[in-house]
Amino acid sequence: MAKTTKKTTASVEEKLKALHQLQVIDTEVDKIRIIRGELPLEIEDLEDLIAGLNTRLEKFNEELTVITDNIAANKNSVALATDAIEKYEKQLKNIKNNREFTSLTKEVEFQNLEIQIAEKNKAQNEANVLHKTEIINACTAQIAEKEEELKVKQSELDEIIKETEKEEASLMKDSAKAEKVIDERLLNAYKRIRSKVSNGLAVVSVERNACGGCFSEIPPQRQLDIQMHKKVIVCEHCGRIMVDSNIFEEQEA
Repeated sequence: MAKTTKKTTASVEEKLKALHQLQVIDTEVDKIRIIRGELPLEIEDLEDLIAGLNTRLEKFNEELTVITDNIAANKNSVALATDAIEKYEKQLKNIKNNREFTSLTKEVEFQNLEIQIAEKNKAQNEANVLHKTEIINACTAQIAEKEEELKVKQSELDEIIKETEKEEASLMKDSAKAEKVIDERLLNAYKRIRSKVSNGLAVVSVERNACGGCFSEIPPQRQLDIQMHKKVIVCEHCGRIMVDSNIFEEQEA
């Protein structure tokens, strides 16, 4: 039977210290990810673009195949009509009456018309082949260019990850350790606040009688409550969890 993991029973002060420590760790992780910059998103966009271009290229090649088949059909139509004309012209040499002459002449005219139409369609299809080939070549060149760009960006990202992965792994280990002290409800609140603020700071100290996050003034009584470390207090203006500077000193001691 699987064992259930329980949060370590801790005082409010211990939870506040753990929250501060978690914030410090997460801020360091944020810095590492800022170093990576927009590369992961750029790589994802390039991969999507290349996939789209390959889909288009596949469609263009299918269209080219259809056009090539049409040219073959046009040539076949010309060949069949030419054979028919030869046959009717031979018959014209042995006609017996005007009715037969008229019928065979119309057949020759009809086959000549078929040849003209087939030749016209063939010429149009050949022009389409040239146009479609140009599009395919341009698409292929674009894919090659984007794949090279992707290769460069992926190499850059791999290098950055290689340089920072050990540090990030260590920080994530410390983060998991800090999370064990914090109950699930408070931890979820911390993560929710972090996701909503641009700088990722969910836990801030009181600085110069003001919230270290939004810089709104904190009333003296509320500051006293924060210094007592008896309950979790959030800023009434920005919703960040507030701690006093003594927690930092105690952690460094």
